Amino acid sequence: MEPYHHRVQYYETDKMGVTHHANYIHWMEEARIDLLDQLGFPFDRLEAMGVGSPVMSVECRYRAPSTFPDDISVSVRVETFKSVRVRFAYEMRKDDGTLVCQAKSEHCFMSPEGKLLRLEKACPELAEKLAALAEE
Repeated sequence: MEPYHHRVQYYETDKMGVTHHANYIHWMEEARIDLLDQLGFPFDRLEAMGVGSPVMSVECRYRAPSTFPDDISVSVRVETFKSVRVRFAYEMRKDDGTLVCQAKSEHCFMSPEGKLLRLEKACPELAEKLAALAEE
């Protein structure tokens, strides 16, 4: 899959001129939504089908600072997929290849009523694509 690209905005930096740590989580969401777009399942389409995917956990390891106006490449991959859960892994790098952040996020699949969904039943085509991308 193609990486997602984000240009660090001035407002994303703190008083020290570096990207505030919370913004990396926003970029993870942007990259995840981009991945779903690349798979042919834009998030609004999934929601219209009654499939939500709330975040269950997030883990970030900050390796080097990024600053305005760095261009950041966010690679996202499916680490695991197990019917009602998916775990994504992310690497964020500057144009020069410097690793700035490694991260993971885990999500479940839920109905609008808050019930867990088995993706194989709710959206078999996406389940098949995620399973094919999963590393384990």
